[in-house]
Amino acid sequence: MAASSYYVILVAFVALVISQATASDPMKVNGFVCKDPMAVNADDFFKAANLDKPRDTMKSKVGSNVTLINDMQLPGLNTLGISLARIDYAPLGQNPPHTHPRATEILTVLEGTLYVGFVTSNTDNGNKLFAKVLNKGDVFVFPQGLIHFQFNPIHDKPAVAIAALSSQNPGAITVANAVFGSKPPISDDVLAKAFQMQKATIDWLQAQFWENNHY
Repeated sequence: MAASSYYVILVAFVALVISQATASDPMKVNGFVCKDPMAVNADDFFKAANLDKPRDTMKSKVGSNVTLINDMQLPGLNTLGISLARIDYAPLGQNPPHTHPRATEILTVLEGTLYVGFVTSNTDNGNKLFAKVLNKGDVFVFPQGLIHFQFNPIHDKPAVAIAALSSQNPGAITVANAVFGSKPPISDDVLAKAFQMQKATIDWLQAQFWENNHY
């Protein structure tokens, strides 16, 4: 059989496999099943999130409440590379140190005052902290993947911010939760050496309830 005939048969076989796969399995993007374009409607791009309403921060051990709008809440965001969150801070409340593995974040303060910052990755000169005190209307950027935080330093006034993120699914790793609240727990031998602490201190930290308030 000529080489050209082999090529024609190969192309036909590949086309058959693809057609069978697409016929039996719905196409997914970012883990989500793609909706039939003919079934898409305005509600896929809309959510009554009431982001103008204050959130309860009293039940949070860290004193903050994050309301995330990502592709889980708003299907029309899928593949668009953007999401947002409203963050409410109690007096002296914080959004504890965390990272977003898939997104850079830009934060705008709507009300109150926030002390914010991020830490650079490992360098010969150590991990440098970039921090500022923000007031109403101020903006700060947290680069993708770097540990960052927000803290309301005012003891008698709440604060509110809006965060925009450069992914429809930014992800979050809260440092304390990941290190001390993993299930099953990381060996206290490992953490005691890593943090240069007594194992009893590590055991105490691992016994705490590490609240996940995060987006």
